[in-house]
Amino acid sequence: MIDLDLDMRQYDCPFIDTTDDVDVAFSAVQWQLDTDAEKLETRLIAKGESAPALEQGLHELRTHPNMRDCYILTKRDNVAQIGTTIEQTNAMRAIQENDGYITGPFRIEDGRERWHVGFDDDDAEDRTLAELERHNDYEVEDRDQFGPTTLFDLLENSDSALRLLEGCRSLTETEQETFEVASKNGYYETPRETTLDELADHFDISKTAVSMNLRRSERKILKAALGAIEGMDGHDEL
Repeated sequence: MIDLDLDMRQYDCPFIDTTDDVDVAFSAVQWQLDTDAEKLETRLIAKGESAPALEQGLHELRTHPNMRDCYILTKRDNVAQIGTTIEQTNAMRAIQENDGYITGPFRIEDGRERWHVGFDDDDAEDRTLAELERHNDYEVEDRDQFGPTTLFDLLENSDSALRLLEGCRSLTETEQETFEVASKNGYYETPRETTLDELADHFDISKTAVSMNLRRSERKILKAALGAIEGMDGHDEL
């Protein structure tokens, strides 16, 4: 299996046009492509920069010529869960007709869309990308190729991967930034390439504060990693 991470701009997508004009982002929760009816049904989370921005974004979405149906499921402040039905876009048609398939949720923000698309072979990938290039603007951000053994392993251990991801997301912005800067500057190398004093100078805080931020981030990451290891398929056999 070939898995592509595409940064895409479609020129006939209601969501992309809306995020071009309004400070709102959309993340897919569920989607179903009906190729016979040439439509895409989705459940999405819509998040506006503010409550008025969300209202404006939903209005723009409803009035878009390629939108068949748009309704609110729940809404609170600047976040809403919505259901939509849109016309099949050129990119959807190109992927489907060239034996490609969507492998993960998509996110739309600032007039761009992040897609995860899969193919069974190189020929299907090449045909699809050539077709997409004619009517869309895209960049391949990442490309992975999995054999059946690797793919099976990924599917079997998806819960462990989710635990690790949740652990990373539990870091505060300060903890994440401190941990990243320390790692990139060689704090965890042997011998160390930077010191707590140098990190304190970088962030303009005390040495004690840097140390506390690092310890908190390390605890969260370690806890998530241990939970992921314990949940891995075959761990008990080791």
